[in-house]
Amino acid sequence: MKFIVNGGKKLKGEIDVRGSKNAATPLIAATLLTKRPCVIKNVPLISDVLNQIKLLEEMGAEIEWLGKRSVKIINKKIDNLHIPRTLVRQMRSSILLIGPLLARFGEVRINTPGGCHIGTRSMDAHFDAFRQLGFEIKYNKKQDIYHLKKGNKKSPQKIALNEFSVTATENLLMFSALHPFEIEIAAAEPHIQCLGDFLIKLGAKIDGLGTHTIKVKKSINKSGGEVIQNVISDYIEAGTLMVMGAATGSDIKINNVPVKHLILPMLKLREFGVKMSIKGNSVLIKGSQSKLKAVKKIMVQPYPGFPADLQAPFGVLATQAEGETLIFDTLYEGRLKYLYELDKMGAKVNIMGPHQATITGPRKLIGKNVESIDLRAGATLIIAALVAKGESILHQAEQIDRGYEMFEERLSKIGADIKRE
Repeated sequence: MKFIVNGGKKLKGEIDVRGSKNAATPLIAATLLTKRPCVIKNVPLISDVLNQIKLLEEMGAEIEWLGKRSVKIINKKIDNLHIPRTLVRQMRSSILLIGPLLARFGEVRINTPGGCHIGTRSMDAHFDAFRQLGFEIKYNKKQDIYHLKKGNKKSPQKIALNEFSVTATENLLMFSALHPFEIEIAAAEPHIQCLGDFLIKLGAKIDGLGTHTIKVKKSINKSGGEVIQNVISDYIEAGTLMVMGAATGSDIKINNVPVKHLILPMLKLREFGVKMSIKGNSVLIKGSQSKLKAVKKIMVQPYPGFPADLQAPFGVLATQAEGETLIFDTLYEGRLKYLYELDKMGAKVNIMGPHQATITGPRKLIGKNVESIDLRAGATLIIAALVAKGESILHQAEQIDRGYEMFEERLSKIGADIKRE
């Protein structure tokens, strides 16, 4: 699949931010901890989330859609040793099944998860933590299957992660919902807080959500009625749309914005010279009034630092700003690959290594054939194509579908000339 974009047009109108992929997938996984009916609302209708739901269904979950974005999940009869190989290999978030399944059943077999190729994202942080908890881990290279099973070692009351891993924190948080302990060097992203809120509704007592030390003091209730949880709005999508308005010099109103989760990106937008106004959870980007100037540095850091998933969109913004910006991605060595595609389109980039590059602007981008290397790079190149003069063809549109719901339809409604083929 591909997107065909005719750029150079101003956007105008309103667009709503959908639910967060990174919040929805751990919430769906967390329903495995209980037999109680769980209703997840504000579900984004994107491939990663729908595949996560399908994964549970094939393992024995009862799935009932209550509305377009509301799903009820009941996990009374789950086969913890049957996790569909094909679906696991399509998405990184399948790794989130490990924590709840080990917590409930004490054993799991799973293939190596798939997802975006943005650099080294091994499962070491997960496996190191579960070894500390007394699990034995074996790997069958021929079948590509990891087998995790509870051993004889007594579980400690405190676990320290070897890095600020979001998914490892989520796995440990879900495991601790049935076997309480303290997590140190925990990630603090908004979707982890959303997951914690859901576990609290299930009866857990948790201190430290949103900090780097999370302590689960009480496990979830084994019985009870239906539990309802809303998926938070996607702060990455919101930030991407803000950049889109600014880079194209457009005036667009973005609704359902989780403003409190975007403090640093919004400060950087203002530093770039972007004019905006905020009213409640709506942000008006005044691109037509903005005079873009380069910021010295965009440096990716764990939350509440600058989000890794917004580094690439801000890279496109830098191509339209006067001066030089240093991009420093401290986390993933594959996240700068989109710059080779921007270079094809006429951007002035200097890639100094896998983690650092400079971008000098402003540059007039020209429509080209480009590759959607990964989910975030794909959305980034849509911004670039909307900025560029002429026609751009973005291949591998399915990468974008993994994280942005019906993106071309929603962008068309605010004036983008974009279609799917």
